Amino acid sequence: MVTGATGNIGRSLVGRLLAEGAAVRALTRDPARAGLPDGVETLRADLTDEASLEPLLAGADALFLNLAAGGGQAAAAVTGAAVRAGIRRIVLNSSSSVTDTPADGENHIARMHAGVERAVRDSGLEWTFVRGANYATNTLAWAPSIRESGVVREAHPDAGGVPVHEGDLADVAAVALLDRTGAHLSRAYVVTGPEQKTMAEQVAEIGQAIGRPTRVERISEEAAAEAMARPGFPKEAALELVRLFGRSVGAPLFPVSDAVEKVTGHPARTFAQWAREHAADFS
Repeated sequence: MVTGATGNIGRSLVGRLLAEGAAVRALTRDPARAGLPDGVETLRADLTDEASLEPLLAGADALFLNLAAGGGQAAAAVTGAAVRAGIRRIVLNSSSSVTDTPADGENHIARMHAGVERAVRDSGLEWTFVRGANYATNTLAWAPSIRESGVVREAHPDAGGVPVHEGDLADVAAVALLDRTGAHLSRAYVVTGPEQKTMAEQVAEIGQAIGRPTRVERISEEAAAEAMARPGFPKEAALELVRLFGRSVGAPLFPVSDAVEKVTGHPARTFAQWAREHAADFS
């Protein structure tokens, strides 16, 4: 069972599960527009309506839970329905912002994901957490400005990160979902890319992928937060995130993790590879 199946990670995960011969069911608001591969059972669902979810989950063995599919309220509803439907295992797409320390209360992203992790742990089901760091797909937010002018505006161009390819997050999740040895139960994997990259370096690599000059222009934290804010992610939360980026200048928040290679057997994909694969989005 896959939630968020029409998102970047979800689509990669569905493909990987199908390649492994697994039966896949996807929950989505609009099956007609999902565009998922043949062989996927795609069902319409309101992920916040716990009562209606239980019959949709019936018969499934394992569940991939992604907050992107509807936020914390939906995640809690799906978890409750999973327990009653007899699902055995949840693999949660979480965040490396979660540290299992009091620091988890210091920013919006960590608070939200830590709350869902607690709910999954408390459910009594088997669980694995995939704590992704610096999704490479987040840089798609730069696509309009790169297409228009080749200039990206950020408050902290030298902020360090370890951008991770959505395919690697999906591969780790697939291994955990299909595991029959118990090796990945009650594990929280911090999943990163294979190298540290500043925002400025990521913008430069996108430029190389599309064959056009690109650069970063520094703006205020306030302006960066205003540009990032959207429904469900208010300016105050965006400002917390921008300031978190600022703390990573010269001191990256996350070290490079070897989780991808340890779990999947293949090395993590580079940001340069990601940029080449997504060049059309920026062109």
